[in-house]
Amino acid sequence: MQNLKWVLMNLLFVSALVRNFVLSSSQQVICSSQDRATLLGFKSSIIEDTTGVLDSWVGKDCCNGDWEGVQCNPATGKVTGLVLQSAVNEPTLYMKGTLSPSLGNLRSLELLLITGNKFITGSIPNSFSNLTSLRQLILDDNSLQGNVLSSLGHLPLLEILSLAGNRFSGLVPASFGSLRRLTTMNLARNSFSGPIPVTFKNLLKLENLDLSSNLLSGPIPDFIGQFQNLTNLYLSSNRFSGVLPVSVYSLRKLQTMSLERNGLTGPLSDRFSYLKSLTSLQLSGNKFIGHIPASITGLQNLWSLNLSRNLFSDPLPVVGARGFPSLLSIDLSYNNLNLGAIPSWIRDKQLSDINLAGCKLRGTFPKLTRPTTLTSLDLSDNFLTGDVSAFLTSLTNVQKVKLSKNQLRFDLSKLKLPEGVASIDLSSNLVTGSLSSLINNKTSSFLEEIHLTNNQISGRIPDFGESLNLKVLNIGSNKISGQIPSSISNLVELVRLDISRNHITGGIPQAIGQLAQLKWLDLSINALTGRIPDSLLNIKTIKHASFRANRLCGQIPQGRPFNIFPAAAYLHNLCLCGKPLPACRKTMK
Repeated sequence: MQNLKWVLMNLLFVSALVRNFVLSSSQQVICSSQDRATLLGFKSSIIEDTTGVLDSWVGKDCCNGDWEGVQCNPATGKVTGLVLQSAVNEPTLYMKGTLSPSLGNLRSLELLLITGNKFITGSIPNSFSNLTSLRQLILDDNSLQGNVLSSLGHLPLLEILSLAGNRFSGLVPASFGSLRRLTTMNLARNSFSGPIPVTFKNLLKLENLDLSSNLLSGPIPDFIGQFQNLTNLYLSSNRFSGVLPVSVYSLRKLQTMSLERNGLTGPLSDRFSYLKSLTSLQLSGNKFIGHIPASITGLQNLWSLNLSRNLFSDPLPVVGARGFPSLLSIDLSYNNLNLGAIPSWIRDKQLSDINLAGCKLRGTFPKLTRPTTLTSLDLSDNFLTGDVSAFLTSLTNVQKVKLSKNQLRFDLSKLKLPEGVASIDLSSNLVTGSLSSLINNKTSSFLEEIHLTNNQISGRIPDFGESLNLKVLNIGSNKISGQIPSSISNLVELVRLDISRNHITGGIPQAIGQLAQLKWLDLSINALTGRIPDSLLNIKTIKHASFRANRLCGQIPQGRPFNIFPAAAYLHNLCLCGKPLPACRKTMK
């Protein structure tokens, strides 16, 4: 859902740029000397620019197209747009510095977009309240902080206000309720606290409201039903409480409602049938009670429904042949549901995602009518039994499978994973056999995660080929023996390795030090001998490591973070020494 949200927002911004800033190539005059000086003032506040954008800001004419990111009115030479956008997924390209107060002198500025610069810090300058021509203020994904200026609420023409992904705190300014032309407000991923200001009732043109991932509290205000143009509502990951206001059901244009991870309570109303345009309903992680209303099944456009981690109880609504006609993804996990079996309407639908974890499913796996459409399946934490291998074989397009915490009993040699599986989780079952059935020269390069913790798997750890792209290998709490193969160095993408609570012998290979992406390493409770190799100091990403309860001896690698991990990470070995344990005797080093 997050990906869908940002795609939508980006499309909105791009279309606005195209609409408002198509410049004529003829009759262009030289830029205003005052605006040029203002831009150079901003440039001087950026102490480092690895993007190279500001290197183009030379010469007297900032409007001739050579100044990257600068847009002008060709008739007046006034700067009307400043667009400086760095890619968040390119950490080596950034600007470092602050927002210069001089930007407040760009009185003709209609668009100010500075995004994706995690090294731009400080606050929004007071002078920004002078930008009275501004229609779009977009400062996403920087490191701006402090309280947001209440004077931003006095920009009379503002249509888009987006401050997402910064470090702002304090109350959301009540003055924002004066931005009566606002169609999009995005304050997500900050630390705003307190209630939604009552002044927001004036924002009758709102189409997109995103306040997710903050510390906002109190009830969802009843006036939200007045936003008749509202298309997308994101209030997830806050501290909202109380019931869902009845006025919400009057939002006939609403397509996405995301209220996940709050403290909302009470039953849901049958008025959901009024939300004719709804395509995505995300209510997980609240305290909703009662039955799931039957009216939801009649929503013709609903394709994603997530009601997980609430207190909904049996029975589920009866779903007829015309119920949920567009549904692709459903999540009913972790409620007070005692389903027994996967409901027939879920088995028969053409779904891409089925999530029924903790729904008290019992017995063997049923057949899905349309198994080839499924890409993600989570039936973990149930009471399912038997052999799952034939069931998985039918899921020819599945990418993620989570069947942990059941009573599945089968040999890994029977398991033939579909080619496109990226993640398989069979932890806490009764699985037997050897890892070599799953990891061999035929293992798909798509496979990134293997979770087999707490089973009855035996045999040795197989050799790892160079074609493997594993990022997670969790095989702890089994009966695996033998040594760690030096070919572990081929797992160059590995982020997490857990082989704890097995019967692994021999030394820790130096080759582990080549796992440059590793963040989590757990080798505890085995029979490993020898030293902890200093090659581990080459891993700069490591956050957690445990070597507890082996037969290791010698000096712990004396470099961060290994010499500052808790002592418990090294206890119950033969003779480990050095920080964080007592110093080694000279003969031990």
